[in-house]
Amino acid sequence: MQKSSKFAVHWILMKDLQSVKQRFGIIGNHEGLNRAIDIAVQVAPTDLSVLITGESGTGKEVFPQVIHTHSLRKHGPYIAVNCGAIPEGTIDSELFGHEKGAFTGATDSRKGYFEVASGGSIFLDEVAELPLSTQVRLLRVLETGEFIRVGSSKVQKTDVRVIAATNVDIVQAVSSGRFREDLYYRLNTVPIRVPSLRERGEDIILLFRKFAVDFAERYRMPAIRPDSHAREMLLNYYWPGNVRQLKNITEQISVIEQERDVTGPILSRYLPDIQSGRLPVPVRTMTDEKSFSSEREILYKVLFDMKSDMHDLKNLVYDLLSSGDPGTLTESGARAVRNLFNQGNVQKEPYEQVAPVKVSYSPARESRVIEDTEEVIEESLSLTDREKELIKKALDKNNGKRKLAAAELGISERTLYRKIKEYGLDA
Repeated sequence: MQKSSKFAVHWILMKDLQSVKQRFGIIGNHEGLNRAIDIAVQVAPTDLSVLITGESGTGKEVFPQVIHTHSLRKHGPYIAVNCGAIPEGTIDSELFGHEKGAFTGATDSRKGYFEVASGGSIFLDEVAELPLSTQVRLLRVLETGEFIRVGSSKVQKTDVRVIAATNVDIVQAVSSGRFREDLYYRLNTVPIRVPSLRERGEDIILLFRKFAVDFAERYRMPAIRPDSHAREMLLNYYWPGNVRQLKNITEQISVIEQERDVTGPILSRYLPDIQSGRLPVPVRTMTDEKSFSSEREILYKVLFDMKSDMHDLKNLVYDLLSSGDPGTLTESGARAVRNLFNQGNVQKEPYEQVAPVKVSYSPARESRVIEDTEEVIEESLSLTDREKELIKKALDKNNGKRKLAAAELGISERTLYRKIKEYGLDA
């Protein structure tokens, strides 16, 4: 009797899941996906904040719609906001509104998203991209429902359900000071993790067939069909772009290829870097100090490598002069030679064997050479120190005007503000 009741409950739950999938166009039967949908449906009738995490392209934007549709706020407004697409200087105005004359160009009062969405739900996509000052305002809205328009002193109330999503490692962002810890715990009341495509196994084939049928109807042509080899390749590929990448590749094959049967060789032309499909891919994080995205940073790296090579050369010269025999090297000298010539990016040139040449030296000459090699100015090559110094110089040159300093440095004003706070230059 107990087993039959459990089976009945399970059947009802699966039926509800299938109805949700059909309504919102969700394809797949992976356990992690079903779990995420189940949590979304269960938490929907409450007003708890939800934080949706997962890689880019996994379809996180569907779950806020599921939550809103199954909530008591389903007849209220639903607003989706991409926090990463709004400039830092205007994001407070967009979210909380502003008064007339609050800043240049504010010719009239304007309601923010939190005021417009009152009685409904607001979806904050890429919430980790919010500036720290905006995070403080958001925390107050979550805790008290109160906010203040930009340029106003009047406290206003709003009744809104907040659903947030991010594709970055939010815990790492908290530890690095890029995201407020109290806001993280407030948003993460109910966590929902959307699995990546590579974790979903046979769901990849189901999605491929679904996309193939959709594009066949759109472009009025027969649907493409993967053979056994192509299916194996689809299952083994890493899919760094997840569902979005799979959809794009399916559309490309549907439009470009004349053959409707997709073989392994055909599919391999559309899968980038198929040989390294199982290798880890870099995940976007909030920390970008060590990325060599500019010519200046690349130059610093080259100088650092040159410093290391110079140190090995100094050791080699010292050993040769100290041994008295140019044909013998000490262990440290041999190690220096290996460091110089056994690097992976150094191509060894062919050489001809020649007769040994006798080298003579004098103690006076030795002392002078060693003395010269020691006259090397040790200069700090830390990227952080260099970046901090350049920002100081740019601010001093432009009399503290951050807009002009950012233009001279070749970075955005938002990035400059973040760097100033990071290095404590705003004191």
